[in-house]
Amino acid sequence: MNVLLWLFQSLLAAAFLAVAALKIVRSRERLASVFGWVEDFPDAVVKGTGLLDGLVGLGLVLPAATGIAPVLVPWAAVGGVLLAGGGAVVHLRRSETAQVGGNLVWVVLLLVIAWGRFGTYAF
Repeated sequence: MNVLLWLFQSLLAAAFLAVAALKIVRSRERLASVFGWVEDFPDAVVKGTGLLDGLVGLGLVLPAATGIAPVLVPWAAVGGVLLAGGGAVVHLRRSETAQVGGNLVWVVLLLVIAWGRFGTYAF
């Protein structure tokens, strides 16, 4: 189970960091072509969610890999659940039901990480 949790953590960390890079580096116009919801929010909110995505991505792996405050890993997973859940709500409000499924997959994987790292498979 520990190996499976590390696999989930690594894959989700890579995904969160990739999304964070897109949100932070790309211009609003270029980002709107990938994420339609960007048009509904101010630039500060988009960049802020990018920063939070980056923190979740780093928090899923870095504390455990370095041995510095590994208790932060499940808390990063909880933060990711909140971000992905919020994303699902935004997609539902915009009637983008196809994207909600992706958010829900992220939520389930993050909940598994939080469950495992808070519980029996804590560091």
